[in-house]
Amino acid sequence: MSSSMADVSSGIPAWAKISDRRRSHIERVAVLLRDWAGRLDVDGHELDRWLRGAYLHDTLKDAPEDELRRLAGPLFDHPQLLHGPAAAEMARAHGEQDQGVLDAIRYHSVGYAGWNQTGRMLYLADYLEPGRRMPVTQRAERVARVPASPAAVLREVAQERIIVALSSGKPLLEQTVAFWNALV
Repeated sequence: MSSSMADVSSGIPAWAKISDRRRSHIERVAVLLRDWAGRLDVDGHELDRWLRGAYLHDTLKDAPEDELRRLAGPLFDHPQLLHGPAAAEMARAHGEQDQGVLDAIRYHSVGYAGWNQTGRMLYLADYLEPGRRMPVTQRAERVARVPASPAAVLREVAQERIIVALSSGKPLLEQTVAFWNALV
């Protein structure tokens, strides 16, 4: 891993294309992951992986669609899902070599059956960070339960995201279905 990627665990990279609002979201995700890591007694190496995922996952959220499509390739066709694969490719181009971190970034919006702990925790933190629109007590209750029951909360979050997608008439991606099947 290049020194530029090692520095990412302490902040958002210079090449990010994000609004101030998105920057705040990323920071809240990192804070939540740090908190969980402390409560789970996660070692420094694993925490570094979690934070690289946090600081990289939405780095291209506000990039132009044509740039996202060029970087993302054919993985997803929906414009709102391009930023994950695009950010993973940009991170790889800037020296990120950890496949678990790259998979966490690439699939953070849809889920991925092959995730390790980094991907699963990023998926949870991205959804449960305090700036998200959901009842505060429900969010806080889930956040508090993650260290004791990460797998149970992960299933709840994945189920909720699938229900929202289905109720809005969106098709489920094969990655999301495989992720759900791996959880149950």
